[in-house]
Amino acid sequence: MARRRNKKQKADETLVDLIEVKDQAQSFIERNQNIVFGALVGVVLIIGGLFAYNNFYLTPKQLEAVDQMSQAQIQFERDSFAMALTNPGGGYQGFLDIAENFKGTKAGNLALYYSGICYLQIGEYAAALDYLNEFKPGGEIAPIMKYGAMGDAFAELGDLEKAMKYYKLGVKGGNNQFLTPYYLTKIGLLHEKNGDLAAAQTAFEEIKNNYPNYPGAQDAEKYLTRVMKK
Repeated sequence: MARRRNKKQKADETLVDLIEVKDQAQSFIERNQNIVFGALVGVVLIIGGLFAYNNFYLTPKQLEAVDQMSQAQIQFERDSFAMALTNPGGGYQGFLDIAENFKGTKAGNLALYYSGICYLQIGEYAAALDYLNEFKPGGEIAPIMKYGAMGDAFAELGDLEKAMKYYKLGVKGGNNQFLTPYYLTKIGLLHEKNGDLAAAQTAFEEIKNNYPNYPGAQDAEKYLTRVMKK
């Protein structure tokens, strides 16, 4: 009976740790969202092309989309996610309309990601998955953000198997000194919850060895010690 209580207590601790990791990520994004999302918007502003279609149609549409997105981004940064989606004010379009009306532009693609994150924040996880799935990421950071967010949506829906799948896709999709170890932590905690202690240990050791400057590195080391004692 005591052993059963200990197992339940450790499982509860793991769930608490998952919540703590989620809170750490939200805090990080709140502090650094201008940098993270500004980098993505910077990518949006890089417009190339030699063809007349790009110069006379797509480029003006892109610039218009970026202008339209500005107010929705302001609402997003204020955590006014519902307004950012549909009615950011000032006569500007929300992310949903931008994604629909500016298809084929980089800004329209980015609006899909923003829409997914907004839905994730307001608890509409199935809608979040729909928009995140449509988003086409590029570079080193965007794939991690897409797949990691999809993992969070599946976790909120209680589908931890798919959550694990997408966290792993996020880790494989690119390398970032914060985001990669953040999702490795979630992978390790899910493995621990599932009883796969060897896989959990591998994830936590990767954080310890490869991401010593990650703000959650001390927590990862704590989880590693816990797993090794089981």
